[in-house]
Amino acid sequence: MATGLIALLDDVAAIAKLAASSLDDVAAQTAKASMKAAGVVIDDTAVTPTYVVGLSPCRELPIIGRIALGSLRNKLVFLLPICLILGYFAPWVITPLLMIGGAYLCFEGVEKLQEAISPHADSGEDELENAKDPKQLEDQKVSRAIRTDFILSAEIMALTLAGVSTSNIVTQAAVLAAVGVLITVVVYGVVALIVKADDIGLYLAETGAGMTKAFGRGLVKGTPILLQALTVIGTAAMLWVGGSIIIHGLAEFGLHGPEHFIEHIATVVQQTVGVIPEVVGWIATSLLQAVLGILVGAIVVFAISVVKPAKPHAA
Repeated sequence: MATGLIALLDDVAAIAKLAASSLDDVAAQTAKASMKAAGVVIDDTAVTPTYVVGLSPCRELPIIGRIALGSLRNKLVFLLPICLILGYFAPWVITPLLMIGGAYLCFEGVEKLQEAISPHADSGEDELENAKDPKQLEDQKVSRAIRTDFILSAEIMALTLAGVSTSNIVTQAAVLAAVGVLITVVVYGVVALIVKADDIGLYLAETGAGMTKAFGRGLVKGTPILLQALTVIGTAAMLWVGGSIIIHGLAEFGLHGPEHFIEHIATVVQQTVGVIPEVVGWIATSLLQAVLGILVGAIVVFAISVVKPAKPHAA
């Protein structure tokens, strides 16, 4: 009896060690995958605050919360099982789907460029938005934010899956879930701080003294500028990420020309500038990927304009 109990305890200890080892492996791979997805995380953080611009301040955090829940749903309910199923049964489908998502990001980026260059280019849609009550407008913005997040989340989950493709399916699922939750919490926590920075600044300016009061005033004055800058960064991020997805996708299909061309130009720029080459090379690469994103987005916009007739403008 005692021998059987000792054997059972040995088995429990062995299982516990195996579980601890698995958890360590999941934690290590989660950290590694999160670092690889850092570029997309920055893009998501830059894009999201733009969706609350122009809405009531009291609705900012609830809207961010709704988008965060939608982002979690995208990652855990839709993308996680899709990644596991496609990774096991049809891994060749993942790249084309990512390229379609990249083209959508390019399309959204070019649309935002059009709105910035010609604000009244889509006046019919603007009038429609102005005619809606705040609840409808909020729902529309949340829905658009979650759609955009789906593409960015798909890129994050695909990058994560690529990093754990040799692991067993349980480890893959655990790492995908951990990365999805971690990145969502980090991104939308930062976004919440950004959109409420002016309120924090106002509180510090009213209740603080000395440097604290001055810092609060600086936040109040600087937050609108930051939000405007994030609008630009968010548009650039869409074009950059969309272009990079398409370039990497073409390389996966054996079309390495665009990727090699961008690498060559980036190397020339690095050698010409000669200062902080890694940063200069990254900037050059990102700019060229964004240029490709503009081209792809313009093609998609043109194709849609051909298929979908323009709305007649009101007299």
